[in-house]
Amino acid sequence: MQQVTSAMKACIDECLRCYSVCLSTAAGHCLEAGGAHTEKRHFTLMLGCAEICRTSAHFMLLGSEHHPHVCGECAEICAQCADDCERLGDMPECVEACRRCSESCRKMAS
Repeated sequence: MQQVTSAMKACIDECLRCYSVCLSTAAGHCLEAGGAHTEKRHFTLMLGCAEICRTSAHFMLLGSEHHPHVCGECAEICAQCADDCERLGDMPECVEACRRCSESCRKMAS
């Protein structure tokens, strides 16, 4: 079991922020906007992004030796989610949260 470092705490905060923003944006903005915002590929990407962020935070909070692998996957999914939200537009908070989380998780994975 690993000690939760200050770098991990910062990453946990980014993950939990991204989880919150992605989930609330999907449930609020995307469902209300409809159209491309609720197409299966985009909508499941947002929900998946929220879940991997929550899971990454969970693994770091546990001090699990597996957190780098989970964080690596989280970084990839967050980057993809940010790109897709940017492509659709009108979700700047989600784009920013995903990019920040991706960067933080990328560092944690290395």
